[in-house]
Amino acid sequence: MTARIIDGKAFAEAMRARLARQVAALAARHGVRPGLAAVLVGDDPASQVYVRNKEKQAAEAGIVSSGRRLPATTGQSELLDVVRALNADPAVDGILVQLPLPRAIDPQAIVEAVDPAKDVDGFHPMNAGRLASGREALAPCTPLGCMMLLKDALGSLAGLNAVVIGRSAIVGRPMAQLLLAADCTVTVAHSRSRDLPAIARGADILVAAVGRPRMVRGDWIKPGATVIDVGVNRVPADGGKSRLVGDVAFDEAVQVAGAITPVPGGVGPMTIACLLANTLAACCRRRGIPLPADRAT
Repeated sequence: MTARIIDGKAFAEAMRARLARQVAALAARHGVRPGLAAVLVGDDPASQVYVRNKEKQAAEAGIVSSGRRLPATTGQSELLDVVRALNADPAVDGILVQLPLPRAIDPQAIVEAVDPAKDVDGFHPMNAGRLASGREALAPCTPLGCMMLLKDALGSLAGLNAVVIGRSAIVGRPMAQLLLAADCTVTVAHSRSRDLPAIARGADILVAAVGRPRMVRGDWIKPGATVIDVGVNRVPADGGKSRLVGDVAFDEAVQVAGAITPVPGGVGPMTIACLLANTLAACCRRRGIPLPADRAT
């Protein structure tokens, strides 16, 4: 068996095009465009690239993007003041504070300072609680993207056994909540789980989100299972360079799974697309406006 490759890049491109049409319809009917504010503290190169990509894709979708660039010497109280100002700005529908932050700043304090209605990263405890209780919430972007890919690949997920390896507040836990909401039977496994390979082999859907390169081997996978690889790990390559690999040993897994996301090109592109979707949703909810339909579909 050779697994079908789940093309997250193509899915995300189609999704961003759909969002652009919806944003245009919102502007035409209500004179409103969603506003997204990205806050970057310090000069971490990876964070700079990521924020630039977010802002570029937001602009392409017709979302009004505004940035706040703060020096690495910024203190926690100063950053909180910036967040509070964005909370109070009616033109801003979505706020994201790029992580990681300098060590002197408590990231949880910053996350909790963001207005939950503008928390397009989906990290605020109020959104986490609403998600856990099955209520409408802004869900974290990466697990939300995973769910979209799963539903596109499989249709209904009801009754399937799903195993999530990883229990982070950003991916593992909300991933489990979204799978439960889709009527899966869900197991959350982690570093303390006993006989992790055996747990993984029981999965119709296997989501790997542990941050350990190629940890999930081919013989951990149930034949025909759908594998979602959330990991992004940089490892040495030939010529002194490096390359990106996932948490799944792809060359082994592709021989066993029914469908699998590659790294790169799988889950990664979905994260920004879902951030834009959350921004549009936040804009409409804050104003009591129905989400525009996509007339092209």
